[in-house]
Amino acid sequence: MARFEHTVSVAALDRGWFEEAAGTMVGLLDASREGRDGAVLLADGRAVDGLRLLKGRHLQPGAHYASAPEPPESSAPPETAPALGAAPVSAAAPVSEAAVLREWRPSRSIEVESLLEEASLSVRMRIRLRDPLAPGALELSLSGHHPQGGSLHRISGRGRADLAAWWAAVDRLPAAPPAARPPVSGKAVHRLGKARLTVTPRPAEDGSWRVCVALGVRGRWLLRPVGAVALFFARGAVTRGFREAVESAAEQWNTALAELTPLHGEALRAEIAEALTEPDGPEAL
Repeated sequence: MARFEHTVSVAALDRGWFEEAAGTMVGLLDASREGRDGAVLLADGRAVDGLRLLKGRHLQPGAHYASAPEPPESSAPPETAPALGAAPVSAAAPVSEAAVLREWRPSRSIEVESLLEEASLSVRMRIRLRDPLAPGALELSLSGHHPQGGSLHRISGRGRADLAAWWAAVDRLPAAPPAARPPVSGKAVHRLGKARLTVTPRPAEDGSWRVCVALGVRGRWLLRPVGAVALFFARGAVTRGFREAVESAAEQWNTALAELTPLHGEALRAEIAEALTEPDGPEAL
């Protein structure tokens, strides 16, 4: 197995602020309602940008939503839009992105299944958030394939972020050993290889977090020896690319926290509402 690992320093996220922000967003959506032509309206009457109810009752299990841009006038009307997993009505009006609400219980669990379809890619993803008002865990599973491809064009993956374990890891003393089990982990499987990603945080002396991101890649079947040879020559470039990606993510994290964490109460609620309703709202949300 080839293993890549890189540790970065990031600004610490206050747990109280995080849970306040999560509860605010869930509260805004829980108070929303269906408007004309399937628009999803917040309590103040503003429409959630890019989201339409296609079928079912809003915020009820089985409700179908579309989050793609509005189709052109010549496309099929909203009431004839295909449901999740159905074939496109015509080549002029394909399903580009759709979602089905599987569960909406803000005090316990929220689960959404989405389908993204393009000419060369189809991805089905399922996301489950446990204890949404004070998030306890985020679980994700996905499968993707080329619509006209065989087994070599298929990939699947699964990930989990144990937020309770994350908070426990960053509440340790800086001199304490890191958590034995990474709070964030994920794996992807392809016919020719497997990959596993883990993220483990620990507190630093200056109050920031030191986050270790590790990626393991293993070939399958006859690709193992071939992959080992290829990696021998390309390892330097792959290592640099991995480090750059981790450092870029850390920079984006720090920028987002600097802009958002000073906000609380009504100011935070207004910022989240703007992000939900304005096309050019804060990118961090």
